[in-house]
Amino acid sequence: MTFWKFFFNSTNINQIREENKNKKTKLLVKGLETNNIYLSTCKKINLEELEILCDAVGWVRRPLKKVKYALENSFLAISLFYKYGNDQRLIGFARVTSDGSFNATIWDVVIHPDFQGNGLGTLLMKQIIKELRTHDISTITLFADPDVLKFYKDIGFVIDPDGVKGMFWYPT
Repeated sequence: MTFWKFFFNSTNINQIREENKNKKTKLLVKGLETNNIYLSTCKKINLEELEILCDAVGWVRRPLKKVKYALENSFLAISLFYKYGNDQRLIGFARVTSDGSFNATIWDVVIHPDFQGNGLGTLLMKQIIKELRTHDISTITLFADPDVLKFYKDIGFVIDPDGVKGMFWYPT
């Protein structure tokens, strides 16, 4: 229960107000000089922009056709945009797969290096969990590189709480 209390009682950064019915939300985030950061739950995003974002953090490129298919078949995708003038830039992203009932897995969490350290990753994760909880999904998992484990632990994720060890199958 402590895990969920963290998400539903936190007030430090999650100051969100709805702007329109398309679930575009203007965010007010501490640590940034501007409040021109927007959240969107639309799964149709510019794949080239997503590739640029992933390149910025050093991720291996994936075929755009497969990325498009993965997005189309994801349960949820959340993007963060920075608006400047009449333009906007994709600065954060995460997606979720789910059975829509019990379980969900978070994938591809990324914040552009120029915007890291301002609480946007935490905001993105809290919004994902909030969205999943509206569907009464209670088991939320993710896979993380060792260098970001602390980030997820600080949000309330725990490593293997029931001693269950994940297994993987890879083609040989």
